[in-house]
Amino acid sequence: MTILVTGATGRVGRHVVDQLVKRGAPVRVLTRDPSKADFPAGVDVAQGDLLDIDALRAAFAGVDTLFLLNAVTGDEFTQAIITLNIAREAGVRRLVYLSVIHADRFVNVPHFAVKLGAERMIEQMGSSATILRPTYFIDNELMIKDVIINHGVYPMPIGGKGVAMVDARDIAEVAAIELIRRRQGPADVPVETINLVGPDTLTGADVAAIWSGILGRPIAYGGDDPSGFERTMAGFMPKWMAYEMRLMAERYVSDGMIPEAGDVERLTRILGRPLHSYRDFARGLLPSA
Repeated sequence: MTILVTGATGRVGRHVVDQLVKRGAPVRVLTRDPSKADFPAGVDVAQGDLLDIDALRAAFAGVDTLFLLNAVTGDEFTQAIITLNIAREAGVRRLVYLSVIHADRFVNVPHFAVKLGAERMIEQMGSSATILRPTYFIDNELMIKDVIINHGVYPMPIGGKGVAMVDARDIAEVAAIELIRRRQGPADVPVETINLVGPDTLTGADVAAIWSGILGRPIAYGGDDPSGFERTMAGFMPKWMAYEMRLMAERYVSDGMIPEAGDVERLTRILGRPLHSYRDFARGLLPSA
């Protein structure tokens, strides 16, 4: 029996596969194009996607545990619900689902509402599941590092309430730990939710100050302008998705993404080490790092 990993070619999924292999767990990945997949030796590769019913059924053969990660798309909810149903059909009750923090509060943001719907299905189907709720990914900064370094502006409108940005490596390691725990435990363990946060809750001004210190010159915060963010995003993604990014940014500004009491300490205990910090990640993006 093996662990099926979806979303395995993405920035979180690749780390999940690596962490599972490191721990000696049997892994199968589902990918549209196996020729482009570069996984460690011993990883079983199945071709297909979350809307290909025949391929999905085949991928679940011999599987006892699922890591469900599906991308923000127009049919994300359909993908999630179909996959959960096929898992149930295959007798797979143990799973880890990658949701998002405040899915129950930011319900006007489509992919947050979608993930809340999937969470509710998981809870009502009697699954032995861990629901992981990450905040904003530190790794998003890969897309904007040139703007920061070359133009002296931190452009993400994350607001003044604070966002506890989390590193994809921390997300993946917690996911792997939980997958193995679920796989080795009884099938009737209740659903558990874990917030995945970073060690520091940072405002836009805080992040700009971190970059100023790292680069040794002033970096300005671009300000709380979700509408401008939408216009920028619409230049290289579908307009519906750019609008969704705007809605999410509006919630950054109005609410922030703030950990609950004990979140950081809980993650530190699970990992047995400190969480990766924003400052260290930012230093690692510099050419000389």
